[in-house]
Amino acid sequence: MAAGTAAGAWVLILGLWGSVVGGQNITAHIGEPLVLNCRGAPRKPPQQLEWKLNTGRTEAWKVLSPQGSPWESVARVLPNGSLLLPAVGIQDEGTFRCRAMSRRGKEAKSNYRVRVYEIPGKPEIVDPASELTVGVPTKVGTCVSEGSYPAGTLSWHLDGKPLIPDGKGVLVKEETRRHPESGLFTLQSELIVTLAQGDAAGPTFFCSFSPALPRHRALNTAPIQPIVRSGRIPSSESVPLEVQLLIEPEGGVVSQGGTVTLTCEAPAQPPSQIHWIKNGIPLPLPLSPVLLIPEVGPQDEGTYSCVATHPSQGAKESPAVNVVIETGEEGRAAGSVGGSGLGTLALALGILGGLGLAALLIGAIMWRKRQHRGEERKAPENQEEEEERAELNQSEEPDAAESGGGGP
Repeated sequence: MAAGTAAGAWVLILGLWGSVVGGQNITAHIGEPLVLNCRGAPRKPPQQLEWKLNTGRTEAWKVLSPQGSPWESVARVLPNGSLLLPAVGIQDEGTFRCRAMSRRGKEAKSNYRVRVYEIPGKPEIVDPASELTVGVPTKVGTCVSEGSYPAGTLSWHLDGKPLIPDGKGVLVKEETRRHPESGLFTLQSELIVTLAQGDAAGPTFFCSFSPALPRHRALNTAPIQPIVRSGRIPSSESVPLEVQLLIEPEGGVVSQGGTVTLTCEAPAQPPSQIHWIKNGIPLPLPLSPVLLIPEVGPQDEGTYSCVATHPSQGAKESPAVNVVIETGEEGRAAGSVGGSGLGTLALALGILGGLGLAALLIGAIMWRKRQHRGEERKAPENQEEEEERAELNQSEEPDAAESGGGGP
């Protein structure tokens, strides 16, 4: 009688709280009781049945029978042969098997795969943005969901449509943590958006939590509606676009075969598009703020500039810089200086050579003349010549006397 009363009480409790199931795949809510039926077992003792379970609580198969003692507070076999788990937990996930023999000697088996779940509270958006600026990446907020099992997922929606992260206009940073004691999950999802011109003036954002198990509805946060401001600065406070062109090496003088780096700086939001110009002609190059010229040759010499085009401020060109090859210029300069020096030297040598030759000729003539006079004095051939020499001497003496009187 007492056994029947106890069995009736268990049936009443399970009818109110638990889940009496007979399928193969079972999902149970964490903390609630779970009853697994043993098909084919007699409803009243005596019974021939055996339960085997392999879960997170066991290292191998655990065997339970009606005649055995309950397994602590984890599980026990009821009088009708069913298995009761008073408060199912994460460690109870696993496989449960029952083998029973009917009174007619027919054997029946039951197999169950048990999974547990926990639905978290309603997610919320922490630190929601009050306003967004067009063209500027802005954090909308951080969506937080606490106490789920399995983890589940978070997703963002804009005006009722899912937002798909693309790494540009929509950026999502996610984080998942698990509580060391309860085993439940906490999810975080941070949304950063960059609105473009023409997007909705009053966007509505909300975050949604989707459980990992099927047939469970999603949970949504309360919506937020930040104010959208234009990215353009009023004309009275507008800042003109400044474009600077930096060149490396400094001054633009580079040895042949070297490398020149041109960097176009045009700080603005959103970034400007950069085009390159050489000697007044646009270069057919991809849009880039950096122009790299490796292995510089004569064909690379010239005047370079860049043009920054901004969607709200138009196009502006930078001051020009010159690229000059150092080796070629020095060679031409050295050649011109060397030629001039050699010409001057040749002219000087020519003049000196001419003067020296003239001096040699004059000296030779005078030496020849003096030698001839000496021979005439040594060997007079006749009287007439002697007389002429005497007259010549007489004429030379007055000349010598005049030369001596004319001295100091």
